Amino acid sequence: MTTTLIRGARAVAVLSAVSIVAACGLPRSGPNKREIFAGSVMKQGDAFVVLVNDRVTRATAVVPALGFGSSFRNAGVVGSDVVNPGDVLSVQVFENVRDEPLLSTAGERVSILEEVQVDGQGFVFIPYAGRIKAGGQTVEGVRTAITRALDTQTPDPQVRVARVAGDGATVSVSGGVGSQGVYPIERSTRTLTAMLARAGGIAIEPDVALVRVTRGGQTGQIWLQDLWDNPSLDIALRPGDRIVVEQDRRAFVALGATGTQTRVPFDTQTLSAIEAIAQVGGLNTNLADPTGVFVFRNEPAEIANVVLGRNDLTGDQRFVYVLDLTQPTGMFDARDFVIRDGDTVFVTEAPFTQFQKVLSAITGTTAAAGSISSIGR
Repeated sequence: MTTTLIRGARAVAVLSAVSIVAACGLPRSGPNKREIFAGSVMKQGDAFVVLVNDRVTRATAVVPALGFGSSFRNAGVVGSDVVNPGDVLSVQVFENVRDEPLLSTAGERVSILEEVQVDGQGFVFIPYAGRIKAGGQTVEGVRTAITRALDTQTPDPQVRVARVAGDGATVSVSGGVGSQGVYPIERSTRTLTAMLARAGGIAIEPDVALVRVTRGGQTGQIWLQDLWDNPSLDIALRPGDRIVVEQDRRAFVALGATGTQTRVPFDTQTLSAIEAIAQVGGLNTNLADPTGVFVFRNEPAEIANVVLGRNDLTGDQRFVYVLDLTQPTGMFDARDFVIRDGDTVFVTEAPFTQFQKVLSAITGTTAAAGSISSIGR
């Protein structure tokens, strides 16, 4: 009789464990496939659930369009000898008199003015020549103007003018470069790549480096790799340009049965679904369901209409793209499907995983009941 009672108590414990497991939610990393499909607009949900195929990959293959506008590309190279307000000039005057030269002491025929600052209005002051207009002139133009002004006071003056790097024609370079600062536009630094080299080169990973140039009210941005690959994109600089080198800030979120669950920055210009999965350590072989790889995103109306073959959608639409890696073309579809900034890549757990959790919970609960029974005996 006692044995019968014990067996009955154990049976009751098992049934109680099953009831507890059935009544309580088991731990998991997110929704299962059934729950995701239940959110489809076809089932009164608010998201379009779409199986990825060749047509879908082509319709959604949108990557950031970066480049410089025509105003940047058509700007010619600035002449290295054009004088700007803020520049510094070096002026030498050779006089044909030895006893009483105009600008130097007796016995010296050469007068050197090493640092002549061009003022805000573009003028320089030369003794005995007065204020000379230099801003916007070439070095030769300034030399001619000074010669003409001195010619009436000293016989046949010979003038030499050189533009010293000043702060008149400069650009600022900041961000991920070797040495941030303000640099003059000189003969060797009149283009974007030359100026980046002058600033110490790029200090971040080239594959994710972006170069932004702001000129007045216009801004252009380009991938560094594209700038290297296409010499025609090496734009000429203008005084006042602001150059910023920064790392690509795009990222996606990986959740579910992946190697890691985190926010992941892009490490290349374009990123496919298969690369995104690999970037987080692949699928968790103990948990993942390869038939349940999902990409969640808000799709603009123009793309949403193409994907669905419609023309009535307006505004951003919620989309859930489904990738089945067990299909004959599943890996190719994942390789060709482009991940975009802000996407969420979610991998569901395999059904047997939940079954294992149920068994584990039941086993643990039954063991606990057995221990209590033993204590009672």
